[in-house]
Amino acid sequence: MCYSRSAASWNAICSSPNAVIMVSIPLSRSALGTEGYITSDESSEAGLELDGMESTTTDHSSTRPRTPHYQLTRHTRNSAQFRESTVESRILEQLEKEAEEDQQQSFDSQFDDPNLDRDHLFDFDDESPYPEVRSAVANTDDPEMPAATLRVWIIGLVWAVILPGINQFFFFRYPSVLVGGVVAQLMTFPIGRAAARWVPRWKVFGLSLNPSPFTVKEHVLITASVGAGSAYATDIIAVQRVYYKQQYNFSYQWFVVMSTQLIGFSIGGIARRFLVTPPSMIWPSNLVNCAMFNTLHSQQYAGIGTRGGLSRERFFVYAFLGAFCWYFFPGYLFQALSYFSWVTWIRPDDAVIAQLFGYMHGMGMSVITLDWSQIAFVDILHSFPEHSSHTAEIGWAQANVFAGFLFFFWILTPILYFTNTWYATYMPILSRTSFDNEMKPYNVSRILTSEVKLDKEAYANYSPLYIPWVRTTIMHALIFFRKQILIQFRRALHEQPDIHARLMAKYPQVPEWWYLTIFLSMFALGVVSIEVWPTEMPVWAFVVALAVAFTYVIPVGMIQALTNQQVGLNVITELIIGYALPGRPIAMMMFKTWGYITMAQALTFSSDFKLGHYMKIPPRPMFCAQIVATIIAGTVQLGVQSWMFTNIEGMCTVDQKDGFICPGTEVFATASIIWGVIGPGVQFSKGATYYPLVYFFLIGAICPVALWALNKRYPNSALRYVNPVIFNGSGYIPPATAINYVPWAAVGLTFQYLIRRRYFSWWTKYNYVLSAALDAGTAMSVIVILFCLQFPMNGRIGVAVQSWWGNTVPFQGADFGVAGMGTPVRQLAEGEKFGPTSW
Repeated sequence: MCYSRSAASWNAICSSPNAVIMVSIPLSRSALGTEGYITSDESSEAGLELDGMESTTTDHSSTRPRTPHYQLTRHTRNSAQFRESTVESRILEQLEKEAEEDQQQSFDSQFDDPNLDRDHLFDFDDESPYPEVRSAVANTDDPEMPAATLRVWIIGLVWAVILPGINQFFFFRYPSVLVGGVVAQLMTFPIGRAAARWVPRWKVFGLSLNPSPFTVKEHVLITASVGAGSAYATDIIAVQRVYYKQQYNFSYQWFVVMSTQLIGFSIGGIARRFLVTPPSMIWPSNLVNCAMFNTLHSQQYAGIGTRGGLSRERFFVYAFLGAFCWYFFPGYLFQALSYFSWVTWIRPDDAVIAQLFGYMHGMGMSVITLDWSQIAFVDILHSFPEHSSHTAEIGWAQANVFAGFLFFFWILTPILYFTNTWYATYMPILSRTSFDNEMKPYNVSRILTSEVKLDKEAYANYSPLYIPWVRTTIMHALIFFRKQILIQFRRALHEQPDIHARLMAKYPQVPEWWYLTIFLSMFALGVVSIEVWPTEMPVWAFVVALAVAFTYVIPVGMIQALTNQQVGLNVITELIIGYALPGRPIAMMMFKTWGYITMAQALTFSSDFKLGHYMKIPPRPMFCAQIVATIIAGTVQLGVQSWMFTNIEGMCTVDQKDGFICPGTEVFATASIIWGVIGPGVQFSKGATYYPLVYFFLIGAICPVALWALNKRYPNSALRYVNPVIFNGSGYIPPATAINYVPWAAVGLTFQYLIRRRYFSWWTKYNYVLSAALDAGTAMSVIVILFCLQFPMNGRIGVAVQSWWGNTVPFQGADFGVAGMGTPVRQLAEGEKFGPTSW
């Protein structure tokens, strides 16, 4: 007798004529009888030999749920006809024992995955071993369901123009409005249903205009083809125009944007076998979208449990309407509910209180907000706009982020600030701009040559650059997660697939040459853009930027897939180019964009492919939708940006009357001054004001090593839940503050820890539906308020409402300051300067 084991099933393959040939079959619910058992007729039809088997394995019935596979095992082992010991029973027992040991060893050899449901690990063959995935993702598929239909491309391309154009328009406005992918997800649902009902069933070039009822797969493809966020490289174009007085033609702009947006997709294709297929890469943010898709299309699956009460569809409607109506209060009628810095209202002119409790330029220790958009703000920053919601966070990851926030922002920062370290008290504790030694915004034009390089003599005659708050930690994830990464690399091609991977195996994968074509064409566009136009960036720097991005895709992607936290490469790329090519701000911005956004786009690609993996979308249509939508979205955004700078008066000025002050562009420009114009060699050199910050890079490298050593020494302690994302805790400040972080952590831990542990059936059925409903309801309310109450008639609608105390108090006093610049603790007299006399 001979036999072999595969990752998904057990097979005995014997050449002897007297041998029993055992053939395994996929054990899905559709193959089971009505009571969850395989009947004798069904087993014989399937070719499964069950006679004479007996097992002596441990009975786990007291601790494991009765899944169909568990019921099958119990049923067959307790039947009278299986009492007799036979050759077949010994084969089955041996195979079963070896397979379970092999699988257990496989999981034990990995890092300690806090998300894994270990208690029920071997009970779920036709379901995911992760409860988050089971509650949001269906474990069935209909391969015949239409996906890439003609109406998908028509509706998807229209929204690929509308949504990116709107978001680019409001990207330069403060306060900004982000119309996320959840809006497209909601709006395209009735449009698709209407098209299925009213469009005639004609054919155009052999393609049907109305092939079938609107399906969930069509809906997913439409939503995936909408690029909601602003292209990162558009900031390069804006900074060049506003701060460095450089304006090149549309070809340059298009080449830079397309190269930075698409080149990451090529490495994303390679990374899919490590970041998409493995069951442990759950991508929590996608689960909200899956829950919404399944709710809108009334999909029923076992993972939602058997809890009674309201249906998920009705629950979604109630929560959506509640969120939509409530946002009118903090978003329009009573904005103080959103910016609830109540301590500063008591003593509005006290600068110290403003620094501690203020929202605009302080530390936000008031910590109260009744605005869902404020609570979800941290997710919008660190997740992709179309996949963000705090209830999708894993509880242990949120705890790490919040712990990092507490230490770095509420403990370390006040100590440094109020001891006047680095002359900090002459500036607000929190600001998105940089200052000179007269506490005025730093005028970069005073230290530049005509070739946009640093003029050292002018710099010595002007002022050092002062920054009110600096992010300084580089987290070396490879040290802590190297074992996981190496194991994942070794096992990626033959790891045991879960039910979703097995269902997706029937669809043809994207050919490798598609990814190679994208890489070569976008690489060529990148080389042309830096060689034809005067960017001061050599080709070798372009190659180094891509190498940095490609190196970090897998480790950072694994962290994001597990924790929903993305570790950005903006600091490390700024550091590299700042030392390699000092005094070249344009080269610095381009290097950072290719080094950082290439990785970010690769992870966006992987995240969207994981969404398609969960929703059983064929990979090739998903790939085409991503590429086409990105090209259209980037082109539209460049057109909108060009129109705005041409037609909006005072664009990107502090006092622009409609709020188009370009806050994001200002932050981007400040970074170009710090790391590009002046450079780290000057800004952080020995003897310079900020030289001690260099040691934080060393601390950031040592801490993960120390944590890894402690985990080796105490493997079963709570330290195994301490994750390097703790260093990313304050990474989104500014613009986020404590008024975003504290409610975000409180609500997230309530749902992901307390409710999940104590009311698991409720959490399984409603958690992700609630998250999707709150996001969607708030987003729709924002749009209605903006376009119906604020934007028309130049904002003159409801003047009385806008001017009452509840809408003006957050924007007064020391926290807001003169011209919105904040109020430092130490004030300068007219003509007085602070800081060293020479630099």
